[in-house]
Amino acid sequence: MSESDEVGEDRPSLNVMGEPLAPCSTDPMTGFFRDGCCETGRDDLGRHVVCAEVTAEFLDYSRSQGNDLSTPRPELGFPGLKPGDRWCLCADRWAQAADAGVAPPVVLRSTHEKAAEVIDLALLKRFALDLM
Repeated sequence: MSESDEVGEDRPSLNVMGEPLAPCSTDPMTGFFRDGCCETGRDDLGRHVVCAEVTAEFLDYSRSQGNDLSTPRPELGFPGLKPGDRWCLCADRWAQAADAGVAPPVVLRSTHEKAAEVIDLALLKRFALDLM
């Protein structure tokens, strides 16, 4: 369910390019709602809106910041991430990683428009995998 569904609007979620939001990953299944998309809503306090292709450097950084994304947590249905996996990251965490020089590349077509409230679009474009 997208935030627009929660407030009763009848419009699809958009990405940072103003287009319909594309799926980020279903293997592993990502997203706050575990629907494969970087959708968001009122309960998503972390704003899991940046579709990133994680790197070893980012995973190490995230673990050093107290968020271990590499270790499987079967009791939570979480397989653990490995470099190359796509995952909906918290916008603030991605921005912190950018400041630290370890931000992973992003997929703009799968990054929710809400990411631009936290991260400058020009910065996201510098890390985009899907701009040619």
